[in-house]
Amino acid sequence: MHYTEYDTRLAAYAVIVDDRDRVLLALWNEGEEKRWTLPGGGVDLEEQAAAGAVREVREETGYDVELGALLGVDSYVIPVERRIADTDRPMKAVRVVYEARIIGGELTAEVDGSTDEARWIPLAEVAGLPRVSLVDVGLGLWRASR
Repeated sequence: MHYTEYDTRLAAYAVIVDDRDRVLLALWNEGEEKRWTLPGGGVDLEEQAAAGAVREVREETGYDVELGALLGVDSYVIPVERRIADTDRPMKAVRVVYEARIIGGELTAEVDGSTDEARWIPLAEVAGLPRVSLVDVGLGLWRASR
């Protein structure tokens, strides 16, 4: 399919793991069921991916972060029948994943956004959570970078 025949969404996310082996996740509320995701989201048109990641982490978690290494870029296709938006076009989701560390702020829930809460989750418990595939992708990239 030619690139003019589908939608593309650029998003940027952060993998934030603390010294207690906990990862910071946000509870995504836009699907049929709420699922955990990495903090981050859509990059605005005039925004660089890194700036989008920093802004989105702040919006969803209350934390200010400093980005570290670019862990990777992942993409996948969402077919028309799985799109949240009312459209007849599939979408290619392009996800830029960074490592990050907290430099300020305070853990808070996003208000009127795509997530309901943010929480520190022990890495050992992530496999048992309802989560989007991005969590596994991001943690896999993070582990590979160690």
